[in-house]
Parts: sequence; C-alpha cells; structure tokens
Amino acid sequence: MAFESNNFYVAKKGSLPKSEFSLECNITAGESVSKVLSVSLGVGKISQEVLSGVVNFSGNVDVKLVYLTGDGQINTVCSTCPFSSKFESDSIENGQTAVVKVKIIDYNIESIGGESVKIVVNLEQSGYVMASKEVKTIRSGDDDVCLKNSDMTIIKYIGSGSEDIEVASEIVVREKITKILLSESSVIVKSCESGQNFVSLSGEVSTRVVYLNDNDKFESGYIYDTFKEEIELDGATRESLVECSATVKQDGVTCEIVEDEKGCKIVVKVPISLYATAFGEDNISVVKDLYSTKCDTKVTTESFDMTYLCPMDIVEGKIEGSLVLEEDKPRVDKILFSGGNSVTVTNSYMQDGEIFIEGIAKTTVVYLNDEDNALYSAEIDVPFSLSDKFNYPEGGLLSVDAIVHDVDVTVRKGRELFYDAKVKANVNYCYDKVDGIISDAVSLEDYQARDYAMEVVFAHAGDELWDIAKHAKVKEEQVSSQNADVVFPLSEDTSLILFYQRV
Repeated sequence: MAFESNNFYVAKKGSLPKSEFSLECNITAGESVSKVLSVSLGVGKISQEVLSGVVNFSGNVDVKLVYLTGDGQINTVCSTCPFSSKFESDSIENGQTAVVKVKIIDYNIESIGGESVKIVVNLEQSGYVMASKEVKTIRSGDDDVCLKNSDMTIIKYIGSGSEDIEVASEIVVREKITKILLSESSVIVKSCESGQNFVSLSGEVSTRVVYLNDNDKFESGYIYDTFKEEIELDGATRESLVECSATVKQDGVTCEIVEDEKGCKIVVKVPISLYATAFGEDNISVVKDLYSTKCDTKVTTESFDMTYLCPMDIVEGKIEGSLVLEEDKPRVDKILFSGGNSVTVTNSYMQDGEIFIEGIAKTTVVYLNDEDNALYSAEIDVPFSLSDKFNYPEGGLLSVDAIVHDVDVTVRKGRELFYDAKVKANVNYCYDKVDGIISDAVSLEDYQARDYAMEVVFAHAGDELWDIAKHAKVKEEQVSSQNADVVFPLSEDTSLILFYQRV
C-alpha cells in the first residue's frame, strides 16, 4: 500500500514585530534661525528586501520647518532625512512579500544654532508578510485503500501589486499671493475592488496650504481631489478578496503659485504610492478519512490555518478638544496660522461586534501677542476615540490608517485654544480560519486472514455506511450490496450480514 503527496497551498498573512526607533535630522536653513514656529513631518515611500529571517527596509522622513529668521521674517525650509531599519524573526522566509509601515510618534527639537536645527524624530515600525503556505496531504490509488473525500474551500494568495500616480489639484485665489509657507498632504483609500487581472482603488487626497497674501495676512485652506486607479494583478478575479493602501511620497509634493490675466491660483501636485493585495477562494477535494481492507494503518491528522481578508471599512468622526496655556506663556491676541497637523492611531481593537480606534490629533498654533508684538507657538494634543459596527471574528490582524482634515483652531478668553477637526480612518482586517487534514498515513501489520464465510455486524442508529465499512474493514460496496434493503444512515439499531469468499 503506497501513499503519495497531494499537497496544496493556502494564504498566510502574519504580522511583523512592532518596535520603535529614533532618527536624528540635522536641517540647514541657509540663514539665521531664531525660533522654530511649526514642524510638519511625513514618511516617504519605503523600499524593502525580504531575506531568510530578516526584512531590511529604508525610507525617509520629510521635514518642513516654518521658522523665524534673525531679522524677523517668516520662512520655510524643507529637508529629507533618510533612515533604515529591519525586522528580525525566525518566521520570515525568503520569497515572502513584505509590507512595511512606519509612522511618526513624536519629535523633539534638540537644538537651534545659527543656520542649523537638530530634530529627533521618534518612529514606530510595523507591518506584515504574506506568503503561500504549503499544507501536506496525501492520496492513494491502491485498490485496498478506501478514501473518504470531501470538498474544502481554501484561501489562496494571488499576489500583490503597486502603482505610482500623481494627483494634480488647483484652487483659484482672488487675492495676490506673495509666499507659500506650508503645504501638508494626506491620502486615504475609500474603496477597493477587484476585477479580471486588476484591482481598482479610489480615494481622496487633501492638501492644506498656508500662504501669505500681499497685505501680509496669513491665509490657509484645503484643496481636495479624488482619484481612481487600476493596478495590474495577474490572477485576480471579480470574486477576489482584496486589501489596499496608499501613501503620499512627501518629498515629491510640489506647491506653486500660477498667475495669469484672470487672477491667481495654487497648483498642488501630490505623488502617491498605491498598493494592493489579492487573495482568492478555491474549492478542492481532500481526503478526510481512510482505511485499508488488508492492513492496519496509522493516520496522522494535522490542523492548518489560512488567512481570510474582510472587506475594507471607512470610519469617520469629529475631534474636539482644548488647551489652556500655562501661566508663564503670553496670551493669544491673534492666531496667525497652524502647522504640523497630524493624527496618530495609538490603539485599535474589536469587541462585541464593534471596532474601536483611539489616537491623538496634533497641531502647532502660531499666534501673536500684542504686548511685546512677538510671535509664539503652542502645541495642541487632542485624544480621540472612534467606534463603528464591525461584525467579524475577534483575534485577527487589524490595520488602521487615519487622516485629519478641516482643522480649525480658535481662541477663547485669550488663553484657551479650541481645536476642531474631522477624521477619517481606513480599516483593513483579516483573521485566520482553521481546518484539519490528513497529512500522512503509514501501513502497519496485515490483518489475519478470515477463517469464516459470514459475519454479523451489529450497527447502531445513526451509523453511516462509511463508519460501518471502516469498522468491518471492507469496502462500502460490499456492505450496501449484501444488505440491499438497508437505508443509510441507519434509523434504528440493525444487524447486518457480510459474506466472505473462503480460499
């Protein structure tokens, strides 16, 4: 009796170990810096390499500083700070697909001296790997081996794809613009669908622009645009399970003033990296049980898990909060602008059919104090919590990307700053499905030859034909043909008769 391998592959998505690291950014403004008014940070496109036991990756942090010069002017400097890091784990294998996520936790201005500013940025690295996991099972063509086959639905990893696009937007401004101080861009995927050999993504890009008009007045506004793009992905079908994400390549964002006879407009070009992953369902026939009519058989049964992707979800809400200035800080007589608008998801979890998203929204308010006619800045951190219905099995892998928009800061009674904004979160979720399979079978001792021509088998109500034949160590056809008037499964206890040919 011989058994052959009949292995198949299932999709498996596993998280990479989360950790934090620091990045020192040394920025040169090209002129004297007396005070940093606001800091805007963003993570650029990340490249990675998967080797056995390690994922090496690199990227950059884009820094935009709005600062006060020694002669009282307000200027902006942009700088790119490269970084590299790695994940190490015995579960990482060469050939897997890695998706690395790096988010900014916090920053600290270490020093300001002459034309240089040193900033230490705290980053958090996380991510996941995707692979096709081999599941061992067997088959046999021997006449004495009886097999019980069953249909099984498995999840297969189809593949991943990426695409770089540029979203160009513009807004017409009635007044003349003398200088753009700051632009902050973000992107969110709002829908993700699969087609025949492609995945379609659509989403929204928002850019907040702070500028100075010809009356030396600070103005700000949002420029919104949408995108819809297809990523080629061989093997994808309309029924595929898909997961999508998008990131702004911050170091490539451009914002310029265009003047013509009709007036003035701001043109923003935002480069975006799109990423999509596709899984697919497949129906296969596998051996669920077996026995031999000639010998004892040792059967090994193992469980395996495979990853199921859930449809993407969007959660929206409002963020409100306030900050009361400390007594040693000058009062706010006039808010000029705010910069460094960002949101960080600190925790996300599922409970009782709901998803909960917790985080902190941040901004830096630049204001004027009339007493000394000087500029000051104050950082605002506002915690928030969102929730929405999310009826999927708990214990899976949750990935949340969030953006803030329509940020507004007002002052109350000179010392209280009130923050108001809208938040959107993109939620991707997957969980493991567990099933069992016969992974191996080994032939043992032969049965002793029967020295009788007939046998009475006492079967019980509810017994299936397979169970009776396996117990008697004969084929199902022999039981059914020699007991033609019996219906299976049995409705009552029954005595069955089996006849054997004596040699």
